[in-house]
Amino acid sequence: MKPGSHRKARGSEACMTRRRFMGLSAGLAGALTAQPFAIAKAQGAGAPLKVGVLLPRSGVQAGIGQDCQRGVDIAPGILKDLGLPELAIMNADTETNVEVARARAERLIGEGAQLIVGAFDSGQSTAIAQVAEQKGIPYVINIAAAPPITEQGYKFVFRNFPTASMILSDAFANQKEIFAAVGSAPKSVVFMHVNDTYGTSMQKGIDAALSKADMPYKILDTIAYDPAARDLSVEVAKAKATGAEALLLVSRLNDAMLLTRELVKQRWTPMAVLSMGPGWYEDQYLKTLGKLSDGPISFVPWYDPNKPLSKALEAALVKAHPDINLNTNHIYTFEALLIAADAYKRAGSADPKALADAIRATDITDNVSIGPGIRFDAKGQNATLKNAAIQNRGGKLVTVAPKAAANAQPEWPLSPYDKRG
Repeated sequence: MKPGSHRKARGSEACMTRRRFMGLSAGLAGALTAQPFAIAKAQGAGAPLKVGVLLPRSGVQAGIGQDCQRGVDIAPGILKDLGLPELAIMNADTETNVEVARARAERLIGEGAQLIVGAFDSGQSTAIAQVAEQKGIPYVINIAAAPPITEQGYKFVFRNFPTASMILSDAFANQKEIFAAVGSAPKSVVFMHVNDTYGTSMQKGIDAALSKADMPYKILDTIAYDPAARDLSVEVAKAKATGAEALLLVSRLNDAMLLTRELVKQRWTPMAVLSMGPGWYEDQYLKTLGKLSDGPISFVPWYDPNKPLSKALEAALVKAHPDINLNTNHIYTFEALLIAADAYKRAGSADPKALADAIRATDITDNVSIGPGIRFDAKGQNATLKNAAIQNRGGKLVTVAPKAAANAQPEWPLSPYDKRG
């Protein structure tokens, strides 16, 4: 018996049989897994769509996964204001592990998830995509940039996040805009990157992108490292020894903090820290390092502060978490749920094929991310997204490029670490 479908007992029916009791208990247990939006009602007219949200809530990427969760937590009120249907969230932890992500995706679908969202990491998202396609359940990727994910001919996988090549292309364009604005540019850089799926994808695309972008600098060396490393002193010493004027990076949160501390220890302040990924703009990075966090510029998928929905999302986050900056993790996780709710409303059904068809026809112009809106090409990729250049400034984040979405001028060059007090 499904929750909400039982009627009042009459006469001899008032005595609950063991079988009926067990059925009711099982129904209620299933409903209670839908958190935090609402307890799932019986499927039918007006029932919430059951959305399984897979995030790395523990392990190396725990801080980022928990930050993505905030995008989930602040979504209900905004979706309601937009006139969109209710979502019943079923949370699961990937533990920053590809095989766990795969197993949890299968379990969520087995427990009734009608659409999957996640998982931040490209490796984990690749595994989830395989499961979703096999099971015929729509999967909306919140964050994951490895290009192959949407190159497999999948029919149930959709990504509202730029690919690595899109991120690289926009990163170089925004760097050149900054160099022109400040009247200065590094002539050489050393490229350091994590050796996970995303970092490797970026490394593979960087040579081709550099030649097309006609950048003013040369890469003197490329240094790969494990994102779970606890000591990066050797890598930083090697980078410093190249004599490069600036650091070009693809990092995660923990290694970004390790790298910064090593820069301080080894008394090396490059002209700029240019990051093409997460880590350097995370709240935990800003709070942990204080004044030492100022200055790095991140070239990442971001939000357009001029869009009305951006202001609504930021206000909701400030209300729930006054000490946290709106960032990529919140933006794209929220937009994944926006896509799900919008598709469910148009489909009028939780049927997987109907939902997938509705997602394929998405055309949302009232959104948060930079670009004309949310729509998907034949591969399930939103190819219209644009990125921004953001800079750490006194514990806050300001947008310094592109000009159309900027709210500050870049501070250049990086101030010496040993003179920050």
